[in-house]
Amino acid sequence: MVRIWLLAAVLVLGVAFPLAAHDEKPAAGEEKHDETTIKLSEKQVGAGKFAVSEVQGGMLSKRITVPGSIVPSGDHIARVAVRLLGTVAELRKRLGDTVQAGEVVAVIESREVADAKSEYLATRLVFDLQQTLFNRSTRLFEGKVLSENDFLRARTTFEDARVKIEIARQKLFALSLTAEQIEALPQQPVETLRRQELKAPIAGRVAERRVELGSLVGREGQESELFVIVNLNVVWAELAVPSSDLASIREGQQITIAAGSGAEPSPATIMFVSPLLDKDTRAARVVASVDNAALKWRPGSFITAEIPTDEAAASAVVPKAALQSLKGDTVVFVRTADGFEARRVSIGRQDARLVEVTSGLAAGEHIATANSFILKADLGKAEVEHED
Repeated sequence: MVRIWLLAAVLVLGVAFPLAAHDEKPAAGEEKHDETTIKLSEKQVGAGKFAVSEVQGGMLSKRITVPGSIVPSGDHIARVAVRLLGTVAELRKRLGDTVQAGEVVAVIESREVADAKSEYLATRLVFDLQQTLFNRSTRLFEGKVLSENDFLRARTTFEDARVKIEIARQKLFALSLTAEQIEALPQQPVETLRRQELKAPIAGRVAERRVELGSLVGREGQESELFVIVNLNVVWAELAVPSSDLASIREGQQITIAAGSGAEPSPATIMFVSPLLDKDTRAARVVASVDNAALKWRPGSFITAEIPTDEAAASAVVPKAALQSLKGDTVVFVRTADGFEARRVSIGRQDARLVEVTSGLAAGEHIATANSFILKADLGKAEVEHED
C-alpha cells in the first residue's frame, strides 16, 4: 500500500508538472546528467508541499512523554455564593454569558439581610448622636465647666456606641456587603433593605447556574452556590509523572502539550511538582500552566506532554523527516534556484525529533523538511530514465 501511494505521489508530481531535468534523454555529445539535482518550478515546489525551512542551530534533548488532562486554572475559577437565608429575586446572567469582575449577576431577598441593615442604621444614628455629645462634653470639660465624672460617663457612652456600630458593620461584612455598599445604606430606600446584590468576583463566563428564580438559598436552603464562573484564558495541564522520572522534573521548566499524535503542540510551564506519590500508580501530580487566550484547550481534554530531561546545543539541526538514504549515504534536499539538490551530510547526536548535522550543511541554507521521500523517488526515477 505504501509503495502504491508513493508511486501515485511521484506520478502526480511528474505528470501534472513535468520536470525539466528529465523531460527527454540527452542527445549524443550532450553534458552528462546531474544525478543529484531535481529541477522544479516554483509552482511545482508549491504543489509538492515540501515545507522548505531554513537550517538553524537548536537544542537536542531527551524527552519523556506522559499522559494528562486539561483542567480549569485554580486561580481563574470562582463561585458566587450566599451566606444567608433568602430567596432568589433576580438572575441577571444565563449559562454561557460573559461577565466582568464586580458585575451584578443576581439579587436575593432576605429578612436576615434586612435585619442586619436595619441594626446597622440604628446603631449609626446612636453613634452619630453620642459622638456629638462626647465632642461637646470634651469642650466643656476642657473649659472646666463639666465635672470629670460627667465627662467620663459621656466618654463611656460614646465608646459603647462605637463598639456597637463596629459589630453591626462586621455583620454586614459577613453577609458579603462591601464597604461601599455599607456607606451607601443611609441613602437606600427602606423598602429595598431586604434586597442584596451578588457580584461576580472575577471576569469570565458562566459555566454553571445552580438555582432558578424563586429558589430558596442559604444556610437552611437547598443551595448556597448560585453560579460558577470560569476564565479560560489560562488553564492547567495536570500530568502523571512516574517516580523514576521525577529527578529530571523541576518547577519553571518549559514543556509542550498536544491533544494527540500529529496535533499542533502548545507550550506550557511547570508550576507545581507534588512531593507526594499516588499510592496506586506511584506517579506524582505535576501541574503546568498553559496560555489559552485563543481558547484552544477545553477542560476535560486528554493530552500528552513532552518533557525535556537533558538538553545540548547544536550549531545545525534538521528534522528527522528531512533525512533520506541514497546509495548508502544520508542526504538532505537543499533548495536551489532551479529546484532541489541532494546533498550528502554527516550526522551526529539526535533526539526524538531533531538530528545534528556535523558536515555538508550550513546554517542559513534552506532544505525540504516534509515529503522529501517524493524528491528521492523522483531522483531515482530520473536516474532509471537516464540509464535507458
